[in-house]
Amino acid sequence: MPWRLPLSLFGAAVSGLAGAQTLIPLDSRPATRVLPALIASLAGGTPQVPEAALLGDARRGADPEALIAWLNARPAPGGPLIVALDALAYGGLVQSRTSSLTAAQALARLEPLRAWQARTGQPIYAFITLPREPDATNRARNLEVVRAMVEWARSGVFRELHVTWDDAQASSPALREGAALQREAPENVRIYPGADEVLSMLTARALAPLERTVRVEYSAPQAARQVIRYEGIALDQSAENHARASGFRVVEEPVDLTLYVFNGGDPRRAAVRISTLLRQGPVAVADVEKVNLGNNRLWRDLSTLRQHANLRALAAWGTPGNNLGSALAHARISLGPVDPVRQDALLAREFANDVIYSAGLRAALRASLPEDQLNTPAGQAALIRLAQEYFPLRIGQEYFLKDAALPWGRSYEWDFDLQPR
Repeated sequence: MPWRLPLSLFGAAVSGLAGAQTLIPLDSRPATRVLPALIASLAGGTPQVPEAALLGDARRGADPEALIAWLNARPAPGGPLIVALDALAYGGLVQSRTSSLTAAQALARLEPLRAWQARTGQPIYAFITLPREPDATNRARNLEVVRAMVEWARSGVFRELHVTWDDAQASSPALREGAALQREAPENVRIYPGADEVLSMLTARALAPLERTVRVEYSAPQAARQVIRYEGIALDQSAENHARASGFRVVEEPVDLTLYVFNGGDPRRAAVRISTLLRQGPVAVADVEKVNLGNNRLWRDLSTLRQHANLRALAAWGTPGNNLGSALAHARISLGPVDPVRQDALLAREFANDVIYSAGLRAALRASLPEDQLNTPAGQAALIRLAQEYFPLRIGQEYFLKDAALPWGRSYEWDFDLQPR
């Protein structure tokens, strides 16, 4: 199902943040393509994003030449380019782990970006990943390309470059590689664990460059100092990394935003605490207790209190880093002048994806059909039938499910279209 900004939102425009933007996502997944574009659209206008068919999936990499042709065919840009370099160098995140390209071939695919920046004079915000183990088949090649991109950043090709590592454990070579790169990196290069959430954070960096302050509160403070899965670092360090990468400075108080991180404990007590915090100022919630699974009790209690509609952002769809980064990126843009209709629609989409799908609908779908039968007409019919049971959804407005699909033919993620009443 091709994503588009809902027609009801096309006419809205707000001023005060950076101008129009062009995004080249990591691949065609909704989390990497749709969510960053919706976050960008809060600032007004319609971001330019390639069609999903131009981007890679689990089996097929993106065509870099087609992506560059798409980029060069855009009207004269009035704002930044925000780009996942792995999409151009290798065809996507999955392909970056196993591509047989040499470093020289991968760099040749990236060379048109340097020409674009020189021609347009617009800034480029970019990121590239250090691949995960044990999937990576040529770490030396990937690292050589990353080092070249650091030099591009040093010379001014990129306004900012984020070097991130994907799904790492504490023993992963990516941690050592990242530490070595950090020792020599210029000031416009940030190095930390991350992947799917990074384009959203770069969008926040590009469109809202003024630093804001954030206070991070945990439902289980002691557990926040423990090393988390998929990053190889402690949760509180991950929150600090993602906050800085999204344009925040972490402080105690006073603050522009409170990020409430649900990382365990009593969900009812957490919902009450979030309600209290909302009376004091803007709040975003990242639910990281489990991977790819929101806490049903937390969100049910927040809904009962009618507080989910008052959040600046919410995230529960992925790894701890995924959730921290996407919540902070959305929240950072929301602190500027944004269209309230778009803000409500994005909260509704986050709730439908991160809570309804991750904590309920996905399990119902898997119970209905085996995984290998989901990418069939029967699988599509089951998805629509089961999903309708969760709607309408009320945030500020009431939303109905217009359409839904499994874009990668698997149950991990869905794409969908919500229609306001």
